[in-house]
Amino acid sequence: MNGQLLTFADTSAWFATVDPNDPNHGIARRFMSAKPRLVTTNFVIDETITLVLKRLDYTRALRLGEQLWGGQLARIIYITRADQQTAWQLFKRYSDKEFSFTDCTSFVVMERLGLTHAFAFDEHFSQTGQFVCIP
Repeated sequence: MNGQLLTFADTSAWFATVDPNDPNHGIARRFMSAKPRLVTTNFVIDETITLVLKRLDYTRALRLGEQLWGGQLARIIYITRADQQTAWQLFKRYSDKEFSFTDCTSFVVMERLGLTHAFAFDEHFSQTGQFVCIP
């Protein structure tokens, strides 16, 4: 490995990389140009493809999906049954937050892998008090 920090990539970051109208587009593209070491989950990929399809178009959703499922942008971590169960407990515990279930699965995977940094423009990661959003 190249010594770079292993970082979790969230839907908000993936979306910003493909939508030129996203306020974080330039930041996301610059960050990706540094070829960071990223991991993401199958749940995040699902959420991302759906978001790109609904907000942008099929062609961009397909292109990004091919890159993500092909492992070109990040290593894919698959959510386990245990991850889902733990995420469900988190989802129920944080009724005062607007964490999506996918957010909760991301937190669980980050914890499982010992990750502290997320490539994300979603305040939910920092709201946990456990994770730092970059760039």
